[in-house]
Amino acid sequence: MYERNYVLIPYNLQFFAPDGEGGEKTEEPTSKKLSDARKEGKVAKSKEIVNGISLLGFFFSLKIFFSFAGIRLEEIFAWIYAIIPDVVSMPSGLSIEAFTIIFRDIILKMLIILLPFLAIGFAVSFVGDLVQVGWQPTLKPLQPKLSKFNPISGFKRIFSKQSLVNLVLALAKIFLVCYIAYTSIRDQANTLFILYDITLRQALSLIFEIIVDTGIKISIIYIVLGFADYAYQRWKFKDDMKMTKQEVKDEYKNSEGDPQIKGQQRRRMMESSQRRMMQNVPQADVVITNPTHIAVAILYDNTKDEAPRVIAKGEDYLAKKIKDVAKDSNVPIVENKPLARALYATVEIDEAIPPELYQAVAEILAVVYTDRNQAVS
Repeated sequence: MYERNYVLIPYNLQFFAPDGEGGEKTEEPTSKKLSDARKEGKVAKSKEIVNGISLLGFFFSLKIFFSFAGIRLEEIFAWIYAIIPDVVSMPSGLSIEAFTIIFRDIILKMLIILLPFLAIGFAVSFVGDLVQVGWQPTLKPLQPKLSKFNPISGFKRIFSKQSLVNLVLALAKIFLVCYIAYTSIRDQANTLFILYDITLRQALSLIFEIIVDTGIKISIIYIVLGFADYAYQRWKFKDDMKMTKQEVKDEYKNSEGDPQIKGQQRRRMMESSQRRMMQNVPQADVVITNPTHIAVAILYDNTKDEAPRVIAKGEDYLAKKIKDVAKDSNVPIVENKPLARALYATVEIDEAIPPELYQAVAEILAVVYTDRNQAVS
């Protein structure tokens, strides 16, 4: 015979739960989690829509400003060729100062040509993002995070579902771009054969039209793919934002407080309120009952109140306590079922009774005051 030695290794069963600690993410995201994610720059948007709209805006701007850009380019080339004799005839050749001035002028002239395209591209990109996610700028996505340098997280991103979607989109874009370019050139094949028979300006204009028309078609395809990607990104974002039941409970505790503690606080406040209310019962002029389920204590001080006030009320057990205190304090108890129900339902503690109940309460108080005066005399 031999003894077996067992080694007990403690472990947390929660590690085997899906989606990590807290169990499976089955709960819809709360508004607080969505708001926090937005502040962190985490939103559902598609870059393909922005790229497609930007590309479409670029080709449309080319179509609109082609004449402007062509004239400006001709002016730049004419200016460059015009100054070549002056540069060559310089005794010391082209100095650094002269070259700097010429280069600066060329850059400024080119910027004037590119300015409309840059402005349209920026405006279109800005509007594309604004339509998708709204206006709430944040710099948090630009802040450096050590988690971005985690090789394990990097491998997860490489082999993630998002990487597969990006691969499918890239292949679809390559195929569609090649197909559209091929069909556009094929449709214009007969036109291209006349390039040798027309002037240079006409040839450039023809090639330009083919390029722009092809670019517009490609841009539209980009936008269609972008909307498909946007639908997927919205679904993925909503799925990623789902919470476990434990996360919902923890968030509620952090934002609203522990429900058990709040329940204890409410109970203590209710008990304190009931104690103060029971202390007011001996001051009442009369207690109106249901007779067993409801009790309402009425006080009328004509020196400071315009109408009688409800200073205590309760039902069932609390009604019994009010009646017991009233008996011990010699406060009259009058049974009036309709009036008791109306007072309990419509008047809060320390509030004056409504005008429609004046007559009923006044009749009871008149009887109470008469009996009190008779008892005194």
